[in-house]
Amino acid sequence: MINTKPEIRANNAPWMRAIQLLIMDGEATAEPIVMKKRDPGIMLEPSISISRETAQTLMDDLWNCGLRPTEGTGSAGALAATQNHLKDMQRLVFEPRKVS
Repeated sequence: MINTKPEIRANNAPWMRAIQLLIMDGEATAEPIVMKKRDPGIMLEPSISISRETAQTLMDDLWNCGLRPTEGTGSAGALAATQNHLKDMQRLVFEPRKVS
């Protein structure tokens, strides 16, 4: 059975210092993207629209290629905050206190 849902896959290409993207839909593949100049103020249509499922697959592929969010929020930021809090709690509970 041929997949008719648009699919975007990412592949690490370290020899080019790049991530390669392949866009497929059934038996068709996308051609290289062509950029066109637009007049200011006109309504722009998206270059491509994908489902959340396809976006998740793309994000997973990019993660597998070694890319991570640059911003410190989200699950990675939350984990770091939790680890710092745990260190603080361990210091309060387990380090000896000076008695005055």
